[in-house]
Amino acid sequence: MKTSCKTIGRLCAGGVLAGLLCFFTGCDASTPAASPPVKLLVFAAASTTNALQDISALYAEKTGVEVIASFASSSALAKQIESGAPADLFISANPEWMDYLEAGKRVVASTRVNLLGNRLVLIAPMDSSLDQVGIKDGFDIFALLGSDGRLAMGDPAHVPAGIYGKQALETLRVWASLESRVAPMQDVRAALAMVERGETPLGVVYATDAALSERVKVVGVFPEETHPPIVYPAAVVSEVKKEDALAFLEFLKTPAVQAIFEKHGFALAN
Repeated sequence: MKTSCKTIGRLCAGGVLAGLLCFFTGCDASTPAASPPVKLLVFAAASTTNALQDISALYAEKTGVEVIASFASSSALAKQIESGAPADLFISANPEWMDYLEAGKRVVASTRVNLLGNRLVLIAPMDSSLDQVGIKDGFDIFALLGSDGRLAMGDPAHVPAGIYGKQALETLRVWASLESRVAPMQDVRAALAMVERGETPLGVVYATDAALSERVKVVGVFPEETHPPIVYPAAVVSEVKKEDALAFLEFLKTPAVQAIFEKHGFALAN
């Protein structure tokens, strides 16, 4: 093939000299595309919403990695992961739903850690006449609820806060007669909202949820021995982004982040 100098000059003027040179040398004239920014999808228990939003913003500031969080009851999130939802990390409000996914090989078992703890409390609307309630064996919760009041709590059939609440009320020997007066909600934040709106006179939520609201007050704390320890395990879901998800999980264990969790009322796992 012959190409005149005049032709090459015209090609240079048109900005295609690089293409011509690559034609003769066999090189690739294309510019490598920049790698897309890393994004992580974290499925997390509803009770971690505010803390994790603060932490995600801090992580993005420090690393440039965007953390997109989906918050709901641990049961709903676990079912979504089981069905193939593209989560990279899962934070559950109880070990049982993490066990469920681990048994189905839906999380990377070797990455599982216990991240946080919490307390279970009894709440009432801020304008309630109730003050402090002694939560003990056989306490008269019906007198507190009134003739037709209901107790808001996460659905004890699957929501961790509701499961813990049912276990505590069974230990206190009031569940059997109280069950028909329970207003089961889709997650713990929904139970909190019921009490905030005054739709129920009492609710059972985590201490961290109660601390966020100016419209409810804590009238009682359930003794820790009435239910299993409240533990939040976390584990990587995605093998595709395993290293990125692991990096975020390690970040969650740093002192700066643990201080954020503590500010929001969480206990740190031992």
